[in-house]
Amino acid sequence: MNSTIPLSNIQLFHTDRGSEFKNSNIDEILKAFNIRRSLSKPGCPYDNAVAEATYKIIKTEFIRGRKFESLEQLRTELFDYINWYNNRRIHGSLGYLSPVDYRLNMSI
Repeated sequence: MNSTIPLSNIQLFHTDRGSEFKNSNIDEILKAFNIRRSLSKPGCPYDNAVAEATYKIIKTEFIRGRKFESLEQLRTELFDYINWYNNRRIHGSLGYLSPVDYRLNMSI
């Protein structure tokens, strides 16, 4: 299973304004692959709220306390987790439906 996305397929790279993203190597890669940079507004943490919440859930539900023996194991198990998260895990903010069920109900 190779889920790698070629850099040539990426059009936009969004980050907050953290110091880890003030990096000349990142700038060179973005320029080389003609990828536009998108930054959060200064002093506006809400630009990244959904991404930050998603990262927190992945860290607490999927990663915490685990050790992966290989990149392939991580890829396979992360694929399974995301499938479960989208199709089976209920979300209180979505009326206790999975994201897929919520989306299907919204189109009715």
